[in-house]
Amino acid sequence: MIAPSQTDLFGNPVCEFPSTRYQGSKQKFINWIWSCLSGLEFETVLDAFGGTGCFSYTAKKHWKSVQYNDILGFNAVIGKALIENQGETLNESDIAYVLDFSHHENIPTFISDTFHDIYYTDDENRWLDDILYNIRSMEDEYKRSLAYFAVFQACIAKRPYNLFHRKNLYVRMQDVKRSFGNKKTWDTPFETHFRKFVAEANRSAFDNNKLCQASCADAMSLPSSYDLVYIDTPYVSGDGKGTDYAGFYHFLNGMIDYDQWKNNIDYSTPHRKLQTSPSPWTSPSTITIAFSSLLEHFRDSILAISYRNDGIPSIDWIASALESYGKDVTIFESDSMKYVLSNKTTKEMLLVAR
Repeated sequence: MIAPSQTDLFGNPVCEFPSTRYQGSKQKFINWIWSCLSGLEFETVLDAFGGTGCFSYTAKKHWKSVQYNDILGFNAVIGKALIENQGETLNESDIAYVLDFSHHENIPTFISDTFHDIYYTDDENRWLDDILYNIRSMEDEYKRSLAYFAVFQACIAKRPYNLFHRKNLYVRMQDVKRSFGNKKTWDTPFETHFRKFVAEANRSAFDNNKLCQASCADAMSLPSSYDLVYIDTPYVSGDGKGTDYAGFYHFLNGMIDYDQWKNNIDYSTPHRKLQTSPSPWTSPSTITIAFSSLLEHFRDSILAISYRNDGIPSIDWIASALESYGKDVTIFESDSMKYVLSNKTTKEMLLVAR
């Protein structure tokens, strides 16, 4: 456990945010984003589309009271592990318990039975069934969340493209020369990955003596009373293509509701994705209305909106909508870069509305 009294020269807790391979993560921009907020006065923060939690974590390190939120259940578990958790860690006894499969007889084998030859090998599927059985029996909610976090990260690390968007175990298994990916990482045993990510999660744990919570909800259902609201919605590019995080990470979402997983799968899909309802944030025909409603809902807060320069709606549209509420809008622009799975060079933008 890292106490808040252990600080650097700037008074920030000496702890580390875990590594992440999550698509759309703002980790590489987080210091720039936070620097754009310098000079603003705020104590309570809502991270409305929390994702990896890197913004929430940075706010927590700067002694803010943080509400992490994400509509995906597995992300909310990550928020509980890294944001709401005020210092609990997994010790060697906890790790030994989670990795002890010696007593397993007649346990559920849903992953083994359902996902053969889709994402992982038969032995790896069995390992997941085993460890999830143990994690579900952990009594402490923060230890349980930390263990889930480590399994999630291990699962992502062993996936080509770090996604669950198609049935492509063969990409890992083929003995061919590759121009992408890291076969050594793919073939590293789950237990090795798990231990690595447990260590990272443990190093992230600290208590900032402020109320920090994690929720799993539609952002529009949350109170509008926060000093600052950070918004990083799913992205629709200028050519109308949305980012379907629910589809990309459905396998992880299934894990946290293991007993009901079978009832929620769309079995018409070869990769056994979960059934989902259409999201207004993934379609160019609905995202502008969704943005309008969101900005209206949080109009009384300071708004910090991460965006890209080629999105729908446009930067100018968002700025104009904010100004219609009497906001003073500043637009910051980062260096150009290429995003994963994209051939386009885009710029990361931040709109700050006071």
